[in-house]
Amino acid sequence: MNKNQPFRVRLSYALTGLRFALAAENSLRLQGLAFVAVLVVLLVLRPAPLWWALLLLASTAVLTAELFNTALEHLVDHLHPEIHPRIRVVKDCAAGAVLIASIGAVAVGIAFAWHLLTHHH
Repeated sequence: MNKNQPFRVRLSYALTGLRFALAAENSLRLQGLAFVAVLVVLLVLRPAPLWWALLLLASTAVLTAELFNTALEHLVDHLHPEIHPRIRVVKDCAAGAVLIASIGAVAVGIAFAWHLLTHHH
């Protein structure tokens, strides 16, 4: 089993999963680019630490949801390759989680932009 492996081994597993998901999922690559754009904006504008926290948490929540969605899709496709209404529900709920995380991230981005427009001197 993979339990209680050294940190470097567990890190290797995680990085392998990230590489796979980035290679396999267009949406994850797009969300990764959006994350890099958020980082660039933060580095250029240097807002208060609270904005760093909010924007990075919202952005990583989207990436995390997408990674779980990818993992779940691959698992259910492997275990149940034929189309089944219950499998469709599982996949749709996972996609819904990505949508909710994305809406939340956009809302944080809008709040940040609003803050900049109304408080920037």
